[in-house]
Amino acid sequence: MTKLSFYFASIKEIEIVQILAIALGSQGDVQPYVALGKGLKAGGHSVRVMTHLNFEQLVTAHGLEFYPVKGNIREIVESPEMRALLERGNFLKINAYTAKLAQTAATDWTQAGLVACQGIDLIVVGIGGLNIAVALAEKLQIPILPAFLFPFTPTRAFPGILLPQSLSKLGGTFNWLSHLLVQQIMWQGFRTADRLSRLAVLNLPPAPFWGSYKSLILQRYPTIYGFSPSAIPQPADWRNTAIVGEWFLAAADWTPPADLREFLQNGSPPVYIGFGSMSIRDPEATADLVLQAIDRTQQRAILQSGWGGLSKADLPNHVLMVNSVPHAWLFPRMAAVVHHGGAGTTAAGLRAGVPSIVIPFFGDQSFWGQRVADLGVGTTPIPRKQLTVENLAQAIDRAVTDPIMRQRAAELGAKIQAEDGIASVVAIVRSIEDEIKTARTVT
Repeated sequence: MTKLSFYFASIKEIEIVQILAIALGSQGDVQPYVALGKGLKAGGHSVRVMTHLNFEQLVTAHGLEFYPVKGNIREIVESPEMRALLERGNFLKINAYTAKLAQTAATDWTQAGLVACQGIDLIVVGIGGLNIAVALAEKLQIPILPAFLFPFTPTRAFPGILLPQSLSKLGGTFNWLSHLLVQQIMWQGFRTADRLSRLAVLNLPPAPFWGSYKSLILQRYPTIYGFSPSAIPQPADWRNTAIVGEWFLAAADWTPPADLREFLQNGSPPVYIGFGSMSIRDPEATADLVLQAIDRTQQRAILQSGWGGLSKADLPNHVLMVNSVPHAWLFPRMAAVVHHGGAGTTAAGLRAGVPSIVIPFFGDQSFWGQRVADLGVGTTPIPRKQLTVENLAQAIDRAVTDPIMRQRAAELGAKIQAEDGIASVVAIVRSIEDEIKTARTVT
């Protein structure tokens, strides 16, 4: 190699930004960051993903480095305690339960983070790993790019995601304060775990009592949001934020099993019904409810079994049960989609351009269900505890027959498909490359 070619090779090497994506939660929480990591890698960067052990295949299948943290979210969700909590839908109790688990896992996760951060120039993180990322960034002086899947920045435009959106009638000041309340609900439950990991692993003082939300580390770069501006327009009072569009993981290489392919070919588009990672204490009873609603509407249907969710040994010919099918492939082939309202599943439904029926269990799911209804691309959400044969059948009937709703869903889907949220994030990283490289040189 000549000196000149060696020089250009060295420059090329320096231009690569080493990125760590911290993604904790269910598959719907993790998959968008895999999609984002894949795009950043295609943009010339080195990307590793720190997430739970059960997502190793998801990460490595897309050519990304996998750094594990202890814990299997599927096992936690399927535990009797979590099943009961999810069935009741009380977010405060769910948050308290997961906070106890976090106290046990916090030091392990932070230690894993120290390993994953070796050689890293930039941390990209969602809400799930935010506290760990801030602590690691403080210790190692690594910049953070906050990357969230639901609104978390205070605004006067609408209430916080854990509150009924009907409370917006109380005005902008209430809306603003409600976001601060949501931040504290999510922080205070994990404050003890954060303090333990900071002291035991990083030798850092505790974070402020109200959390690190105003930390300069989190304000250095814009907070980016991985949902469509066509679904949630940018609030006028948001500063240093960017709604860039969905981080969509394509399923182009996925091949459907023979029974699914034949089912789709041999009749009209079916209705999808599945609740993702939301465990159900009595799956047989829920399956019976769903089947009765389908029978009343005389629709064909595909039931997603999920993680210990719907299960039924003997199904009628017009109903097919599947295990794991990529939403990106399946949803556009449906007449309507019935789901729990997780951010990732909601985004897939909107992108598919078909009406949605949201059955929220807890957390931000009610927010997304109401957003779907407000956009006119789905029915009024039906909380899990209020789900009956009658109201589900009525919702399915409307979703498959209402021409205005179907047209709105198709039009919104076309807008979202034209967006490229991943390319926007790649451009943001490119715009801060020089600053990142300068910081790397200094440290």
